[in-house]
Amino acid sequence: MKKPVERAMNTTALNQTDCPEVIVPLPIFFSIGAVSLTENLLVVVAILCNRNLHMPMYCFICSLAAFNTISSSTKTFENLMLAFADVGHLKKSGVPETRLDDVIDSLLCMSFVGSIFSFLAIAVDRYITIFHALRYHNIMTMRRTGAILGVIWTTCGISAVLMVRFFDSDVIMICFVVFFIVSLVIIYFIYAYMFMLARIHARNIAALPTGGGGRSGRRRWRWRGNGMRGALTLTILFGAFMVCWAPFFTHLIILMVCPMNPYCECFRSLFQFHVVLLMSHALIDPAIYAFRIPELRSTLKRILLCLMRR
Repeated sequence: MKKPVERAMNTTALNQTDCPEVIVPLPIFFSIGAVSLTENLLVVVAILCNRNLHMPMYCFICSLAAFNTISSSTKTFENLMLAFADVGHLKKSGVPETRLDDVIDSLLCMSFVGSIFSFLAIAVDRYITIFHALRYHNIMTMRRTGAILGVIWTTCGISAVLMVRFFDSDVIMICFVVFFIVSLVIIYFIYAYMFMLARIHARNIAALPTGGGGRSGRRRWRWRGNGMRGALTLTILFGAFMVCWAPFFTHLIILMVCPMNPYCECFRSLFQFHVVLLMSHALIDPAIYAFRIPELRSTLKRILLCLMRR
């Protein structure tokens, strides 16, 4: 997203700092973008092709992978345009270039907001799976899942356009940052509450007698144990998201709080590194799916074997 970068460059001209801007070579951006695009496309194809994965949780994971695909392809295209501009084959300013830049920024904003909403949807789905297992299929029907995904994608598209259109306003930037922080807090409390209840259930199961009721209770606990393993996987995903995106939003906060401070400028000089972290999030997610979700892992192996045979 170049809107905060442009504002940072304007303040850099006025500041005196001993921290030079860190420049990341374009091949690194291209490599990360190409690998993450391939990985996420494989995840989307795997979920679409395997009927056993046509369940609400995997639909939300597919949505997350689709948003990552948009982010990877958009950032790769942007870097390609910058490479053309550096060699003189494309202007860096002008009406067409500005409009293209707005489209790219809108897609990047949409992928970010979509990732947050996907994590929220996955967290709620895991909560229902673990603690309302008997009513799960009545609560999370595929029809409701489709409606939720429709709302997510529509909301993300509209909010992304508004964010980019009015990003020069401090109010929009503040809303952007607040949305990120509030979403992190909500997801954190959902997962913390799930793990807290899981510990309570574990103690209750351990205290049951070894009769028939105990065996039934342990069967229910094995069901919940599978749900907790899924929740742990998604917690790792959320942690990776927070690590990769937090520096970028710290950059925005610093840009608002101390735009003229040379010490803050030292942090802003790392912006390209922050963008590398941001792009790496789309690279990390599919690796976590492949290693921690057996059904998805086996489907990805079959797809890769088919591709290698061709």
